[in-house]
Amino acid sequence: MQHRTVHDLMTRAVVRVHRDTGFKKIAELLADHDITALPVVDDEEHPVGVVSEADLLGKQAGQPDPSGLMPSREPRPGSRPPGEAAGADELMTSPPVVARPEWNVVEAARVMADKQVKRLPVVNDADRLVGIVSRADLVGVFLRRDEAIYEEITQDVLERILGLAARELTVEVRDGCVTLRGAVEPVHLIPVIERLCQSVDGVVKVRSHLTAR
Repeated sequence: MQHRTVHDLMTRAVVRVHRDTGFKKIAELLADHDITALPVVDDEEHPVGVVSEADLLGKQAGQPDPSGLMPSREPRPGSRPPGEAAGADELMTSPPVVARPEWNVVEAARVMADKQVKRLPVVNDADRLVGIVSRADLVGVFLRRDEAIYEEITQDVLERILGLAARELTVEVRDGCVTLRGAVEPVHLIPVIERLCQSVDGVVKVRSHLTAR
């Protein structure tokens, strides 16, 4: 089976900024490229942080209300006054949570969930920025056609990997949900089949009605 990796899914032409990039320029880049965050890199293209729309909005929320109707927000302990947070260096979240090109979809999704981030800068062995992968990129895996999932399960999982005759089992795929029926010998293959089917890209759920022959 050929599982799609971060390398397959990531955006390679990454819009990025440097530590000294100003607030207005960051806002322009986000708007012009219709994105919600930008990696911040040093002079050697090493990611040092991520600056997002939320960071810009947080700065604006800390500004005094021009009408004078809203009370001023107290700054967090140790934070700079809002007016001083004028560049990426002060706005960004650092250090960034990054991914590697060879990671599979599950690895990337788990890191995003654990760290509560929506995107991961992707770095190579030299820790230089080579791409960025987002939640939307990972979700796209589950838009894979049912026909493609069926072919991979029958041809790769059952026949090529396990050496079984696919015609002896009934495999149905609908909206990414896989249903397995039939008799298997030896019995210990049943959990193996279920686990391998679940690992196929695009599979949402496996319903197994396999029995021992």
